Amino acid sequence: MFTHIDANGDANMVDVSKKNDTLREAIAQGSIILNEEIIKAIIDNRNKKGDVLPTSRLAGIQAAKKTSDLIPLAHNLNLTKIEIEFSIDNKNNIIICKSLVRCLGKTGVEMEALTAVSVALLTVYDMCKSFSKNLIISEIKLLKKTGGKSDNWSKS
Repeated sequence: MFTHIDANGDANMVDVSKKNDTLREAIAQGSIILNEEIIKAIIDNRNKKGDVLPTSRLAGIQAAKKTSDLIPLAHNLNLTKIEIEFSIDNKNNIIICKSLVRCLGKTGVEMEALTAVSVALLTVYDMCKSFSKNLIISEIKLLKKTGGKSDNWSKS
């Protein structure tokens, strides 16, 4: 039986009230392919819209906190930690974004971690699109989750 469908076949938020609170953590990652000119402009802080990575970091943090407003069946969680970090692969003109999201709660934070990465990378795109529209966001994925019934999971 599907967990998010009721007896009538309608979408339904899962009742997690009987679950125990556990420390839950998720790590997600994604990337955006740019070009050498854009990477250099980001590093040198020459973007007309402002400092790209700090702005994108804040967007990702804000997005993680708003996940339940964006994804209809996601629970509203009291997040206790959100980290967004970027690394630049100069050789391939790629920015990699990684998020870590944590809470003490009844359900996992995978969607919050994935949402954080997605919106952080969309913000990089938005701030850099004046240079080129040929930017590619890719490989958004969950890397690891801990806590809850399924306890630990990591991408092999």
